[in-house]
Formats: sequence, structure tokens, C-alpha cells
Amino acid sequence: MKSITAIIATVCIVNVLAAPRSADARQPNVVVILTDDQGWGDLGVNGNTNLTTPNIDTLARDGAILQQFYVCQVCAPTRAEFLTGRYYPRTGVSGVSRGEGRLNADETTIADQFSAAGYATGAFGKWHNGTQPPLHPNDRGFDEYYGFTSGHWGHYFSPPLDHNRQRVRGNGFIVDDFTDHAISFITANQNRPFFCYIPLNTPHSPMMVPDRFYEKFKDKDPEMQHRDPDREDVMMTRAALAMCENIDWNVGRVLKTLKDLKLRDDTIVVYFSDNGPNSYRWNSCMKGRKGSIDEGGLRSPFFIRWPGHITAGATIPHITGAIDLLPTLIDLAGVKLQKSKPLDGRNLVPLLQQQDVKWKPRSLFSIRKNQVSVRTQRFRLDASGQLFDIATDPGQHRNVADRHPKLVTQLRQQSKQHGEEMKLCFEASDDRPFHVGYGPSTTLPARDGVEHGTIKRSAKPPNNSFFTNWTSTEDYISWQVDVAETGNYAATVYYTCAAGNEGATIRLAAAGADSVQAKVTEVFDPPLYDKSKERVANSHYFVKDFIPLKIGALELRKGHGELRLGALDLIGTQVIDVHSIELNLIP
Repeated sequence: MKSITAIIATVCIVNVLAAPRSADARQPNVVVILTDDQGWGDLGVNGNTNLTTPNIDTLARDGAILQQFYVCQVCAPTRAEFLTGRYYPRTGVSGVSRGEGRLNADETTIADQFSAAGYATGAFGKWHNGTQPPLHPNDRGFDEYYGFTSGHWGHYFSPPLDHNRQRVRGNGFIVDDFTDHAISFITANQNRPFFCYIPLNTPHSPMMVPDRFYEKFKDKDPEMQHRDPDREDVMMTRAALAMCENIDWNVGRVLKTLKDLKLRDDTIVVYFSDNGPNSYRWNSCMKGRKGSIDEGGLRSPFFIRWPGHITAGATIPHITGAIDLLPTLIDLAGVKLQKSKPLDGRNLVPLLQQQDVKWKPRSLFSIRKNQVSVRTQRFRLDASGQLFDIATDPGQHRNVADRHPKLVTQLRQQSKQHGEEMKLCFEASDDRPFHVGYGPSTTLPARDGVEHGTIKRSAKPPNNSFFTNWTSTEDYISWQVDVAETGNYAATVYYTCAAGNEGATIRLAAAGADSVQAKVTEVFDPPLYDKSKERVANSHYFVKDFIPLKIGALELRKGHGELRLGALDLIGTQVIDVHSIELNLIP
């Protein structure tokens, strides 16, 4: 007997191949804007009078609204589902930090699909699905990449970034900078079809935003509040609203570029978010926020515009999700689906073009570890087995399981089956080492390492942390690695060192193989980045600059192993703070 998701996958592939475009049809451009931690309620078009979002609202007015569009409860899983059209545990993704966000190398991405069809492809912003080759955006179908590959970034004004694998310095406020690069990409490729992915990283914390957007909100108490007002952090809300208005301004810049280049009618524009709001603020009456697999943690705004092809002002009530976007955009663009693993998503083109078709009922699944929530068109079975009639009770106040016993039995069976399938996927993703040597250069950040002894992270969230408090020669940092081929690798550590601590000798060793060492002779002790633009108290983000120290050429043997960074001596109170290790394969 086929699984539920396998049946859905079969239906999806049939739908994609069932609607070929004519040979002389112009292939449209595609722009996908994905925001980070923006709730369904963080937009004027959805009824929030605390802010104005006129540019995003025009996408709803001039395009179609998917009224019940669902994503995952946190960032990396949603991005994986969008990129592959598959439930995220199948793709190797299991969480958001310490390697859990990595998309397996054998997955075919939506960028791979468009690239194979001759599209120029670019991504500008937060990636969060792998750093080391072959998982870097430039290895996943994107010709151009500018942004950061981690799960979040610790500073939003001119921070260090990645431009096609090269370390660069950003220019100004990070969302404005990403938009500048996206606009340059669109302009440079205006005479050929392009796929432009703009995964913005706000209103995710740190809650940094330029003064000109924050001034409006700094002394303003929100008129519309969370359904439990006592849980709302007003400072957080003010910052999030300012960040959302900044997003809207940047969306307006992208839309104006398309109009000025006369590309408006030839471009599909998609807008959605990756999970529910990152704080308790107005989100209609929905239950849950980011991290929850209830309505408020999973429902996302979704707008899609393509003048002349998608009816302006259309509202589509059917339940849909991030897994549907790959098959849908491929079909809309007339791109032939390349070989890929079975999809879980459905092709939404019949709904978007309001074709007279019978839409087969479906269930959408959300999973957080061993908890599963099931959404049908009308109901949600939550992770505890309670049933809610979302059509009449979107806030999930009244358990109606006793009124629908047959449905509860059916949905619990589906939930159990999906959970068992996904558990096998999670287990397959456990303890994966980090790739080394699958490209000419590999960076192993502190995020992916493990501290031993007295060493600590600069911040509890590992994504943008560094290692500090290295106070003993017994301390060390380790990385589990998968080396592509035996060879010599030039090793560099990015570090800081306070005056009085210089002179220590550090050693990088491969388990059972070679080691190299170097003395720290240069003092480099820069201040932490200025946090005056962060609008909430008690920030846990700490960012500073680091410099390189070449350690030497290290022989690494093919296969799995451990890299260990230690110290042979301690001169002052600490050895060094460590940001990352860089390994460059020597030809």
C-alpha cells in the first residue's frame, strides 16, 4: 500500500506534466520574496492598522491571495520545502542550527530546475540550507549569491557577508543591501528569463532597523494587540513593525524596477513568510507563534502576481503550502520538470487560473520532532489529538473531537503514519559530518563545531556565535568532517587575541593523521559591533571582526573523521577567540 505522501507526490507529478505551454510562449521571469519571522498579521492587507504596507498590499490587489497557505514552524524547514517541493525531513533538514538546516546534496532544487531551462538564477539574502560545498547556494543552482548562509546573523549594518563564496563586507542596512543586489541582478538579466530569490532576514532578531523607519513607532503603543495582551513585549512589537515597513519599502523598490524595465507583465512575483511571528503580537486570533505547529505558527501570508495570467484580486480558499511552490512555478513558467525525487506538493495552476477542475481534498502535515499536526480544508488535528474546526474557530478554542469521531480516527491514523515516515528521515539525518574538500575552499564556522573544557560560545544560539573563554591547554574545539578526497589542505584560523595573550601555539590535528601548528604573534582585539540600532533590551547577539592566521598545510584523508583545534601552551589568561577554520585544497 502506498503512503499518503507518496500518493500526493504521484498526483503532483501528473499535474505538472499535464499542462505544457506552447513552444512560442515567452517564458516569464520569476521573483520570489521570502521574509523571516513575519506573521500573517504583520501586513496592512490582512487587517493590521498598526502599520502600513502599501507595496505588499498591491501584490494582493493585483494578484491572487492564497487565503490558507501554510509553511513550517521555523526557518530552515520552510526554505527546504520551498526549494524542493518535499516535506522537509525528507530533504535532510531537521532543525535550524548546528548543521540541522543542511539540505542533502542529492536533492534537486527549484533553482536547479530553472537553471536547466536556461534561466539566470540568483539568490540574495539568508540561505540557511547549507554552507560548505556541495551545499552552498552556488552549488544548488544559483549562478549568483549574495548574503549569509547561516540561520541568523548577529548584526544588520554593513556586516561580513558571502558573495559567490568570497568574504565581503556589506553596505548599509542588510535588507536594503540585499535588495540593491537583487535589483542589480534583475537589471543585468533583463533581456533573458531570470529566477530571482530574495530571502530577506527580517523581522528576525536582532531587532535592528534604521532610524527613519523606527521613528514612527518608538513611542507608539500598538492599537491592535496579541489575543493575550499580557504576553506582548511592546518594544519587540514596535521594532517588528518598523522592520516590516522597511521590508515593504524594499518590495516597492523591486516592483518599481520591474515596471521601469517594462518587465512587470512578464514577471511572476511571489511573496510569503517562513513561519509565524517571532513574538506575541497581533496575528488575528490565531493560536501560537513561531515554533508552534498550531495555526499561528504555520499560517503565512501569500500573494502571487502575474498580470494577464493570474486574475487580479482572486482569493483562493483551498489549503496550500510551501511544498506546492516548486511544481506550481515550474508549470506557470513552462519549464520542463527535470528528474527529481518524488514531490509532496501539488501544482496550484488550476486554482490560480480558476480552471473548472475538481480539486481533490488533501491533508497538510506539520511536524516538530515527534509531534504532528494535520490540517484539512476545514479542521486541524493538533499534536495532542484535539480537533478544531478552523472554519468557525481559527483561534482553536473549542475541541470538537467528540462531534467527529470518524474523522478524528482517520486523521490520527494519518498523523501516526506521517510521523513514522518522518522519524525514519530524521534518523537518517542524525550525526551527519560536515563536508570538506567538495569544493576548492571549505569554511567550518564555530556554529558547526563542538566546544570542550572551559570554552564557551559567545551566545546561546550557535548560528552566529564564536568560541571564547579558552583558558586551558586541556580545552579544544572539534568538528566532525567528511573529506571528499585525500590531499593537502592549507589551514587558516580566523581569530582575535587580546594583548598579553599573544604567544600561544595552536595546533590543528586530524584524528589518526597529520597535524600543523602556528604561534599567535599578532594582537587583534577589536570592540564588539555597535548595537545602538537594536531596539530591544538584553540582546544576546555579539559580533566583532576576526583576522586570519595561517596554520600550515594539513594532510586529510578521505572519509569521516574529526578535526581538533587545541593549544600547546597558554601565555596569558586566554588563548584566542575563534570564529572559523578555512581549509583550501592544495592542487
